[in-house]
Amino acid sequence: MNIKNSLFVVILLALSLTLSACSSDEKGNEKQDMNQMNHKGMNHSGSGEVPKELKEAINPKYEVGSQAIIKASHMEGMKGAKAKIIGAYDTTAYVVSYTPTTGGKRVENHKWVIQEEIRDAGNKTLKAGTEVKLNANHMKGMKGATADIVSSEKTTVYMVDYTTTTGGEKVTNHKWVTEGELQP
Repeated sequence: MNIKNSLFVVILLALSLTLSACSSDEKGNEKQDMNQMNHKGMNHSGSGEVPKELKEAINPKYEVGSQAIIKASHMEGMKGAKAKIIGAYDTTAYVVSYTPTTGGKRVENHKWVIQEEIRDAGNKTLKAGTEVKLNANHMKGMKGATADIVSSEKTTVYMVDYTTTTGGEKVTNHKWVTEGELQP
């Protein structure tokens, strides 16, 4: 009897794992993206302050005050949310991986830190693999952390306000969403 029960439990477990692996709904993909980026402790809302040297975009695709739909899933409830454009800036956006100064698990593939939020970055695009110090404060333990550049993208970045699609939390002055992560 014990062997039959054990076999039944193993089959149920295998079946449930198979079914959960086959799930491909948008919410599942969003959670998977979030888990990979480990955004616990992220300041969803920001102060609205930007680095002094950051240049406003001259002709952004989405003008300040306009609205767009967020295609990105940096955090749960972001994908599909209606965003109000608060600021538009031309810069280089980086995906970075770093270990928080507060200790804990390494944050992999954090989107986005901009050129002006990297200590002594100058104005040249940094190459993948470059080790840098972060001045950004998007997440607890980010400011002052040593990070590795994963990739870069010259783009217009946007500061946005939005209401999450998963609970209606109001997020203000969120930094950053790239132009490619928005749609009309």
